Amino acid sequence: MATWKPTFTSTDIEITQQEKLWDGFFKINRLHIRHALFEGGEVEVIREQFRRDDAVCVLLFDPVKDAIVLVEQFRVGAINKADSPWLLELVAGIVEPGETPEDVARREAVEEAGADISDIVPITRYMPSAGGSDEYIELLCARVDSDGVGGVHGLAHEGEDILVHVLPFAEVCEMVANSTIDNAATIIAVQWLQLNKQKLLQRWGCL
Repeated sequence: MATWKPTFTSTDIEITQQEKLWDGFFKINRLHIRHALFEGGEVEVIREQFRRDDAVCVLLFDPVKDAIVLVEQFRVGAINKADSPWLLELVAGIVEPGETPEDVARREAVEEAGADISDIVPITRYMPSAGGSDEYIELLCARVDSDGVGGVHGLAHEGEDILVHVLPFAEVCEMVANSTIDNAATIIAVQWLQLNKQKLLQRWGCL
């Protein structure tokens, strides 16, 4: 069992001033912060905070075909960072008010991949870029029947243009290993499946 716990808590920080710098598709605030120091005393800093709604990413795994359903789409953050800004990723979406992570997983599986999922299993929760963003991601795995899954999906009014791929598990693992797949949620989920695949197959009665 882990024994570490944070030295400080939220009571050891004070936001003395907050400015809204941008309020568009994303939001940016400038925070004036006073917080405790490890060796005593406190420090005042100014930081920009990139505000994003929390998200859910779900790994769609077909245990019968030993295949994974992934989606390919354009990502503005990958411009000039990779050979192509079209990335191969998990189905994912923003948590809307009143939704559970499982609700989001089911909704986005239909919207982005035209797929119905079942038996949703939690993987982990994490912050993808805590140095500047407040986004939290809930990472899940779900069972899918990939028969007939494919084509182009997404919501036109949101500018989505999403191509669905059904790929062998071994091939996806190789793409993670050679960095063809280079986004955190997909890497974490695939590596989790590598470690937990036998337990998952037993849970789903596939052994």
